[in-house]
Amino acid sequence: MANSPQARKRARQNTQSRTRNHSQRSMMRTYIKSVYAAIESNDKEAANSAYHSAVSIIDRNAKRGLHHKNKSARLKSRMNKRIMAMA
Repeated sequence: MANSPQARKRARQNTQSRTRNHSQRSMMRTYIKSVYAAIESNDKEAANSAYHSAVSIIDRNAKRGLHHKNKSARLKSRMNKRIMAMA
């Protein structure tokens, strides 16, 4: 357990940021799954709309530092490649 006031505050902040990061990461994964579900159902229109909303979430999380910008580029590239292969 933290003893100094600074360490207690850091422990509080870490708890808050951990729950916030977990929620944001989970939301991003849900959006990605919705893109892949639309791709599996061969609905290109739904896949495109889900892709655009997922890209927004992915970029926001990369900007906030939840994951590396190269990871977000890789995720977007793989999703886009699968959507383009549907044509």
